[in-house]
Amino acid sequence: MADTMKVVCDRAHLLDALTTAASVVAPRNTSPALACVKLTAKDGLLQIRSTDSEVAVSVCVPQVEVQKDGETLVPAEKLLQIVRASEDTTLTMELQGQALVLRGEDARYRIFGQDPKDFPRVPELPPSKTDFETTAESMRRLVARTLFATAMDTSRYAFNAVLIDRNGKQLRVVATDGRRLAVARGECSKGEGEFRAIVPTKTMNILNRLMGDPAAAVSVAREETRIQFRIGTGPDAAVLVSQLVEGTFPPFEDVIPKDHDKRISFDRDALGSAVRRAALLTNEESKGVRMSFGPETLVLRSRAPELGEAEITIPMEKYQGEPIEIGFNPSYLTDALKVVDPGEVLIELKAPNKPGVLRAGKEFTYVVMPVNLDPVG
Repeated sequence: MADTMKVVCDRAHLLDALTTAASVVAPRNTSPALACVKLTAKDGLLQIRSTDSEVAVSVCVPQVEVQKDGETLVPAEKLLQIVRASEDTTLTMELQGQALVLRGEDARYRIFGQDPKDFPRVPELPPSKTDFETTAESMRRLVARTLFATAMDTSRYAFNAVLIDRNGKQLRVVATDGRRLAVARGECSKGEGEFRAIVPTKTMNILNRLMGDPAAAVSVAREETRIQFRIGTGPDAAVLVSQLVEGTFPPFEDVIPKDHDKRISFDRDALGSAVRRAALLTNEESKGVRMSFGPETLVLRSRAPELGEAEITIPMEKYQGEPIEIGFNPSYLTDALKVVDPGEVLIELKAPNKPGVLRAGKEFTYVVMPVNLDPVG
């Protein structure tokens, strides 16, 4: 099977699969094989695999005609560049010796490959090994509502990840960067006992790419220090395997305040619009938006040296508590408002120096630290 592979692919589907596989490959690799994708044509399927030694993905290309079985190992970035630049509807890939030949209507490329045996072996857990199942639609929602709150600074490694926490059939995904905390809740099936895993942000971003079909089944399994996601069923299922983050996730339940005495309901879109408009006159030196609540209006004020000032007023309904003035980073508020469904959101406050909470039903809780504001001049 070393030098006979020949497949005809739909270019768009091939590009999508390659983009996902290439996102795993690290920019700098000590091993040439880790800079490659492994292509395997067998049983009517074209499978693409890649790994960075900590994360590995296997994805099948839809709408492919396998004319000859075979496999090869080729540089991921160069193959992706060629397929992305192509203007053809279909592409033919054929293995000739150690080289992969790509043909379009008016182009021919010959890429030197490597021995597929050099590709690291990544053991996969069998489909029968499943800790819980959910749908791609449900998992995408949980990921979207939390991934934005992970730390961008990779030196804070404990926060550059999300926590997947299951108790029975109740599923929670949690993320924090130390200044904000997002908790999304959902349900799963086939869940017994408890499940807890700290999954790298990179892995969750790749998982998001694999869940394009909202109806697809997502099965999750853990074995010691690694986790596996299987998206879909059957031989063409996508499989994502990742090392877990060692250590202990911050005790997030202790961070969620329970003594708020000020509660305000808003329409998501109205609040989001007001925050975005107030944020127009903020800058790096003055990031905060001053929010004055109650009793009947919310007034948002921002001020940036050498730029100017903004004041936005919106009506409030269902306000409970004494008036309060507090400052927040507007980006932190809009990040959360973008991922919840249209409709009512609830804000809970205690004091200007205490964290605020934004809730969307029982499925989403968001804790955000206030910012210090300059005195009004």
